[in-house]
Amino acid sequence: MQNFKDQLNRIIYLKETPTRVISLVPSQTELLCDLGLGSYLVGVTKFCVHPHHIKTNVPMVGGTKQIHLDKITALQPDIILCNKEENTKEIVEVCESICNVHVSDIYDIKDSLELIEQYGYIFNRKKEASALLDEIKKELSGFEEFIQSKPTLKVVYFIWKNPWMIAGNNTFINYLLKINKFENSYSKKERYSEIEISKFSTNKNIEVVLLSSEPFPFKEVHKKELQDFYPNATIVLVDGEMFSWYGSRLTKVFAYFKTLRLNLQNNEF
Repeated sequence: MQNFKDQLNRIIYLKETPTRVISLVPSQTELLCDLGLGSYLVGVTKFCVHPHHIKTNVPMVGGTKQIHLDKITALQPDIILCNKEENTKEIVEVCESICNVHVSDIYDIKDSLELIEQYGYIFNRKKEASALLDEIKKELSGFEEFIQSKPTLKVVYFIWKNPWMIAGNNTFINYLLKINKFENSYSKKERYSEIEISKFSTNKNIEVVLLSSEPFPFKEVHKKELQDFYPNATIVLVDGEMFSWYGSRLTKVFAYFKTLRLNLQNNEF
């Protein structure tokens, strides 16, 4: 028997390597597949869309906030993978009545790398995890060198409409904004906050408005809607997965961020 700790320092007792896995977190489903563990998945959420074949090959057990407990129980998992932000405390507790539950807690890249390392140990994929970690660190180093000479830009990052909601402090999104040298104008607000949209004079200081593709699917029409409120800003539709998914997605985000910054620099929006 081996003992492991998850990112909430909860102890997990495993008699052997888990081979029947349910993932209740889309970015962690992608990570498992990139570690060569796709065949271990016996259940995922309806939001697990990467890789694209997952939704057709693996049974769906609900969403990230609402699950079908009967389906999960029937699948006889060895371990269920959760996240502190995306899944509720109640979901974690009820899943613990079925089998071991690993809970991730991600605020920055250090946490993301730790999660990959933990999965490497739990699922006996240390070699694959190590290769993934090396690739992410290399991509991050290159981006840090690239972004060093770029100016800091004052931004707003919208995640929802009706009501308007932004990403604030203590979020993975806010951490990635910092890496991009984007000064979050709502960094004093906690996590995901509602805001009132009006023509404040301070809005004239906003240089870039980022409209996420998820969870609300912002479109071109919303750019036009917001331009009156942020008259001096460049308003950009961005890939929300690049700003909020962790794990193996980090091998792709820095190339995306480079392109985003260069397009802003060259006024290509």
